[in-house]
Amino acid sequence: MRKLLEMLDRVDRRVIYLLMALSVFIPLALRLSYPIPVGQGPSQDLFKAIDSLPSGSVVLVSYDYDPSTMPELQPMAVALTQHMFTRGHRIIAMALWPQGASLSQEAMSAVGDSLGKAQYDDWVNLGYTVGAGVSIVRMGSSIRAVFPQDRDGFPYDSIPLLTRVQSLRDIDLVISLSAGDPGIHAWVMMAGDRFGLPVGGGCTAVSAPEFYTYLGTGQLLGLLGGLKGAADYETMVREGRGNTPAGLATPGMAAQSISHLVIMAFIVIGNISYLAVHKRRKGAPK
Repeated sequence: MRKLLEMLDRVDRRVIYLLMALSVFIPLALRLSYPIPVGQGPSQDLFKAIDSLPSGSVVLVSYDYDPSTMPELQPMAVALTQHMFTRGHRIIAMALWPQGASLSQEAMSAVGDSLGKAQYDDWVNLGYTVGAGVSIVRMGSSIRAVFPQDRDGFPYDSIPLLTRVQSLRDIDLVISLSAGDPGIHAWVMMAGDRFGLPVGGGCTAVSAPEFYTYLGTGQLLGLLGGLKGAADYETMVREGRGNTPAGLATPGMAAQSISHLVIMAFIVIGNISYLAVHKRRKGAPK
């Protein structure tokens, strides 16, 4: 036992790096998943808000992030899109971040094709706009003024989905998937407080605490926080729909949990071996 502890105390750090890499790679490669209990909280609040909308409602989703935060926010986008399409809602996508327009197209087209939803009838991607809060205020009077055409250059007035959507007042719900500013703050202050629209959100795990105040005041009706929030939403979307794929966040949570267990194991083993070897050396005759 003592020799084993001494060997562990001298283990090459590259072995640790390799085991950490395997603990992340293997669950992702095998798409491992495990049951994720979803209790009362902001994730369930957002799900219920979307679930309670009448079929045919129009939801505006703003993709306010870029590829650097895709691992946390893109799974939310896919799960939200699946939920809204299965409920019969129509989606208007846009972005306050330049690369958000491409990310929204990727999520909307993939989910839309899998569920038989048609672009321009069931969903549309208006693309990116500059101006952040100023643009949101302008959309309160006229969305066409901000987006005279969609991301692909198709005229606003020629899009069937937008026939009865002239301003934000014709939108039933706004959701901002946000990695920073502009994002949820702008939508809450402009669309929510100024025009009275219900606003939901999704954000990275590190920024979630700053939005808890909005949840407490009712300015934000629900929030998905990080990969856990995305996995919660995937779990709720899959309930009662056995043919729905596991999504991206659920395997990510398995990899995250297993890697955390490996880290904890190394911490415990490292402390035990250090104390045992140190104690032996301290008690050895000089």
